[in-house]
Amino acid sequence: MKKSLVIFFIIFLIFFTALIKNSTKRIDDEIFITEETIRTLKKDFETIKLEYNYLSSPEKLMQQQNQYFENDLVKLDIMKVKKIIIDNDLVKITDFIDKLKVNE
Repeated sequence: MKKSLVIFFIIFLIFFTALIKNSTKRIDDEIFITEETIRTLKKDFETIKLEYNYLSSPEKLMQQQNQYFENDLVKLDIMKVKKIIIDNDLVKITDFIDKLKVNE
C-alpha cells in the first residue's frame, strides 16, 4: 500500500509538472508575441513622431525651403488661385476659395 501511494504521488507530480510546464510555455509565447507587437508599434510611433515633429513646425518648413529649394518656390495669394472644372465639353473656371466664405 505504501509503495502504490508513493508511485501514485510521483505520477501525480510528473503530470502536475507537465501541466505547469505547458502553461508556462504558452504564457511565454503570448509574452513574446506581445513584446514583438509592442516593439513594432514603438518603431512606427517613433517614425511618425519624428515625421510630425520634423515636418509640422513652420520654422522647419521655412528652413527646408531655404535649404533645398532656395528661390524655386514662390508665395502665391490663395485668392488668385483658380479652379478648372471640365463637364462634358464645357470648361468652367472658378475661384478656388469662395470669397464669401473668407469674409465670414
